[in-house]
Amino acid sequence: MSMETQYQANADRYDSMVYRRCGRSGLKLPVISLGLWHNFGGTTPHETKRDMCLTAFDAGITHFDLANNYGPPHGSAEMAFGQILAQDLAPYRDEMIISTKAGYDMWPGPYGEWGSRKYLLASLEQSLTRMGLDYVDIFYSHRFDPETPLEETMGALAQAVRAGKALYVGISSYNSQRTREATAILREMGVPLLIHQPSYSMINRWLEADGLLETLGDVGAGSIAFSPLAQGMLTSKYLVDIPATSRVSDNSSLSSSFIKPETMERIRGLNSIAAERGQTLAQMALAWVLRAQPVGQITTALIGARTSDQIRDCIACIKNLDFSTDELAKIDKLADDAGINLWAPSSEFAGQDDG
Repeated sequence: MSMETQYQANADRYDSMVYRRCGRSGLKLPVISLGLWHNFGGTTPHETKRDMCLTAFDAGITHFDLANNYGPPHGSAEMAFGQILAQDLAPYRDEMIISTKAGYDMWPGPYGEWGSRKYLLASLEQSLTRMGLDYVDIFYSHRFDPETPLEETMGALAQAVRAGKALYVGISSYNSQRTREATAILREMGVPLLIHQPSYSMINRWLEADGLLETLGDVGAGSIAFSPLAQGMLTSKYLVDIPATSRVSDNSSLSSSFIKPETMERIRGLNSIAAERGQTLAQMALAWVLRAQPVGQITTALIGARTSDQIRDCIACIKNLDFSTDELAKIDKLADDAGINLWAPSSEFAGQDDG
């Protein structure tokens, strides 16, 4: 798409996407959301980023997920998205859910990370400036802070809502115990917890053992699973070898230590099941994350992409979101937790008792 072309959204963009209600709220989210964590920084051409966003919106993806430090460099993803908003998507702002987060390292000094009121609210102001927005739809605490009182972190989220800088609030990588505590604090402040963002995939299943989906059902919050493709491991990319252009080869966020022979053998088995379902491995992995479960259901799966074609391939998963009992049993024999949860330290200390 030429930079000079005036963007007009696809008139049929809502016809084929599936939307699910987010917990006990009035908000519905597409079952596939676009995350701008990877491939949205300074090394990716702007036209590629623009094409991915417009491809997603044209396919009914209304939810765009960012954070203050997405890039690299920090802040560059929000800046690029702000340019795309100004250039193309501004007329459709009220049809979009835009989220951002604060919690990880963003700027030097003692006020540039974790969960203080100082950091969260300052970061939100910076994010709004970078994107050219008056408010975001969802503002997250990106990770639990073991040293800041949870009342302070949740108080900052509530203040963002009261100030009109965010419509809803969320948390990411909090375990069940801390999720219940955060929900109770927010409820006392008159601000419900809208959504939780945990990592979850066929080979990263910590939330099942933690009982997080049951917890979210109890507190009335929705969920958005990040890294549902295990940062590319649950795609065709690594089935044969490690390609030159990958998160492993460029030493970004996926360690080569995760690409173990036994793990890859199981993934090849999963690929065979996907082929029997008439799906790519990525499509089946997304459908599996979105499946109905005895204790609840993931609201939306958060994908990242290098190209618009990858986005289209992921969206095609919605053609078959159902699994037979036999298929689920076969998958469970192969889909063991492979110990690839990069966020395990957050989940572990988030569950420690105080004192």
